[in-house]
Amino acid sequence: MEILPKDPVMLMSFINMKLRDQYRTLEDLCAAYGLEETELKSQMEAAGFEWMPGIRQFR
Repeated sequence: MEILPKDPVMLMSFINMKLRDQYRTLEDLCAAYGLEETELKSQMEAAGFEWMPGIRQFR
């Protein structure tokens, strides 16, 4: 299993790439990596990124 980046900018980039190339939903990605979706969103929001479901990306 891939190790998730610790740096928030790298994590955002990694998640967006995986959603673009491999996973259809954030829920699917979280399930594959054993993450809680609400915790991931909170972590990303704390770093200044917002989840945009319409385009399936953090920005």
